[in-house]
Amino acid sequence: MYFYYSCVSEWRREEEQQINSSLQGAQRKAALCFLLEQETELIAAIGHHHINVQADNHDQIIQDFLNRSAAPHQWRAANGHLLQMDTPHTIRARELRDLYNKINLFPVGKEQRHHFLMTLKDMVKEHICQLTQDIMDLVNREVDLMSRGVKASSLEGLRNRICTLFLQYIKTSSFNPNVAKLLKVPENPSQLKNDMFMCRGCHRYLRSADFSSSAKGLLSGWCHKCTRLDNIARSRDDFSMYRIILKRLRADEQLLSPETNIPFLLQVEDMRYLVEIVWTSRSALNGSSDLYNLVFSRWDRRKDWSPWNCILLSKEETSAHLEVKDVHKAYDTTFICWIEQKHTMACKHFSQIPIMAEYLESQPALSMGYQLVTKPITMETGKHGVSGSTTASSH
Repeated sequence: MYFYYSCVSEWRREEEQQINSSLQGAQRKAALCFLLEQETELIAAIGHHHINVQADNHDQIIQDFLNRSAAPHQWRAANGHLLQMDTPHTIRARELRDLYNKINLFPVGKEQRHHFLMTLKDMVKEHICQLTQDIMDLVNREVDLMSRGVKASSLEGLRNRICTLFLQYIKTSSFNPNVAKLLKVPENPSQLKNDMFMCRGCHRYLRSADFSSSAKGLLSGWCHKCTRLDNIARSRDDFSMYRIILKRLRADEQLLSPETNIPFLLQVEDMRYLVEIVWTSRSALNGSSDLYNLVFSRWDRRKDWSPWNCILLSKEETSAHLEVKDVHKAYDTTFICWIEQKHTMACKHFSQIPIMAEYLESQPALSMGYQLVTKPITMETGKHGVSGSTTASSH
């Protein structure tokens, strides 16, 4: 199941790379939308297949359970021969299994079906309780409906209810003693005292066997079912655009400064933080939000690129920005303060990473953390800025 999802993810990644490398503009966006529709159809097909397999496996699981409960006792003799022995309990379990298979048999003739129902009624009436009473009521109802000539297709729901209640009857050790050793929950509650844990996902109390354990022998806190559901339903974030931005940044910096290190220390998750949190996924100049057209450039071209010496611009704006010799002369004060605030935010985040903190400590002006001024500055629309208010940095 998980293999299919990984194959779809790998296929989508390869198709997306081919589209980004061969198409541009509206054609690329249309191709990506069509790719998304194809991926959705494949995931839906995998989901339908999983549901069908589960339905088939459900019947097989029940049959295996009945066969194990009806299996005779086995052991090896001294001469190596396999010996088998039936007990009254195994004979009882075998009778219940055979009758369940007959009750669950569709389609079947009316006379034969009537015989199976009467056998079931005679068997369960030996024990008087609410469960057996419900089974006999349903049996009487089906017999009455069959005598009235009701079609078999209309009785399908009623027959499924009879099978379900009869299976519950078989799984009750009072009626079928041989299933006691196969039940996940023992009848004696004292055995569950030190073996019950609550799942943080479904908030059910389950036995330790229903949880996966870590390498340290500790339980994960999520049962197998919740773990499987989380893996299927978890939203998959698309990091392809951030991977493209990082790849272009590394290539550009390699040409400008072959000894640069910081771009190669960053990971795709770090680039996502810079783009989404620090720069709000928009160009610093015109506010463009097309991630496939945004690139990182040096804020001060005389210094190596770093999260505290960068600016997010569109590809067209980057060429013009790299020709600026002194940013303090080319841009107005309000815009410069806004950019320095972005750099301060990046400093606070990457200073928590030891290997990045080493580069911060080597620059005294940055190690001070850009002390923030609490007085807000009103930003007016200019030729290099955007309207709004922000908090400036003082040196």
